[in-house]
Amino acid sequence: MILHTERLILRPWADSDAESLYQYAKDPDVGLIAGWPPHQNVEESRYVIKNYFSGAEAYAVCLKSDNKAIGAIELKLNGHTDMTDRDDECELGYWIGKPFWGQGLIPEAAEELLRRGFEEIGMKKVWCGYYEGNEKSRRVQEKCGFQYQRTNENVDVSLLHEKRTEHVNLLTRESWGGIE
Repeated sequence: MILHTERLILRPWADSDAESLYQYAKDPDVGLIAGWPPHQNVEESRYVIKNYFSGAEAYAVCLKSDNKAIGAIELKLNGHTDMTDRDDECELGYWIGKPFWGQGLIPEAAEELLRRGFEEIGMKKVWCGYYEGNEKSRRVQEKCGFQYQRTNENVDVSLLHEKRTEHVNLLTRESWGGIE
């Protein structure tokens, strides 16, 4: 499945994306706030593509101008998220390389993936969370219409071997209406 927005192509990850992934995922400002360590080399990025970015609804976020991966977005379906165990609910996850922050690209990608989730896959609810202090992620969720549900203290961030505070938000099919 390949999805298109005004400025983006959302497409499945390929082994050939490892170099581009590494370019952005090695930056500590990108992964640490999202709960994962910076990538150490291209081989690690290749491993992540094969083992983590292989879900049915996992996409590389690419600019239409060059189709190079600059971020990731995914609807994590049942079995790939701890936010729900229902088949008609999923979790939205995303990140984008630092040079692309503040351009509205992730809200644009998220809106298209939410449309797919609600209109094509049949989701009734989409969950999304962010760790305390990740204001950019919080703002994406606000722009997309997510509503606050709860705060979880002392959440295990296994990839970083630490505990954090997590804020959990929800968007229902009924309340979904596009970006503000």
